[in-house]
Amino acid sequence: MLSTRTKSALFLIAASALSMSASAHTGVEAHSHSGFISGFVHPLFGLDHLAAMVAVGLWSALAARGAGRELLWGPMGFAAMLLAGAVLGLQGVAVPAVEPMIAASLLATGLLVVSRLRVPGIVAALGAGVFAVFHGVAHGVELAGSSSAWQTLAGMLAATVLLHGAGLATGWALRQRTVWISRAAGVAVALMGGALLAQMA
Repeated sequence: MLSTRTKSALFLIAASALSMSASAHTGVEAHSHSGFISGFVHPLFGLDHLAAMVAVGLWSALAARGAGRELLWGPMGFAAMLLAGAVLGLQGVAVPAVEPMIAASLLATGLLVVSRLRVPGIVAALGAGVFAVFHGVAHGVELAGSSSAWQTLAGMLAATVLLHGAGLATGWALRQRTVWISRAAGVAVALMGGALLAQMA
C-alpha cells in the first residue's frame, strides 16, 4: 500500500503529465483578473506556471545538502524576479520571446529535477530568476490597465510561494526514497516544456 508521501508525489507526476498537451501560459482566458483571490487561483489553473513553480521547489529540495537557507535560494530568486517581470509587464515594457522562454523554463527545471544538479545558492537564484522574469511579464501584461492589478499580483505571489512550498515539501519527502519517483516527475515537466517548444517551432 502506497504511503501518503508517495501518493502526493504520484499526484504531482500525474498533474504534470496532464499538462503535456497544453499551450504555454494556459488559463489566461478562463479567469478574469479582479483581485487577490483571482490572482491566487490563476497560477493553479495555468498548468505551465504551476509545473514550473513546483519543479523549482522540487529541485531545490532534492539538490540541497541539508535543511537550511540553501533550500530557499531557487524559490526566493524565482519569486523575486517574477515580481520584477510583472512590474515590467504592467509598465508595458516589451520583452521578446516570452512564451518560448516560459516553455524553456519547464524543460530546464524538469531536467534539473531529474539530475538533482547542485549549484551554489546565488547561481540557483539567478537561474530560476531568469526564467521567472518571463513568467512575471506574462502575468503583468495581462494585468496592465486593471484597477486591481496590485491586489491580483499579490494573490499570484502568494500562490507562487505556496507552490514553491509544495515542491519543497514533496522534494524533501522524496530525498531518501526511490529515485524514480522524482525523476519521473522531472521527466514529465521537461517533456511538457519540450512539447510546448515544438508547437512553437
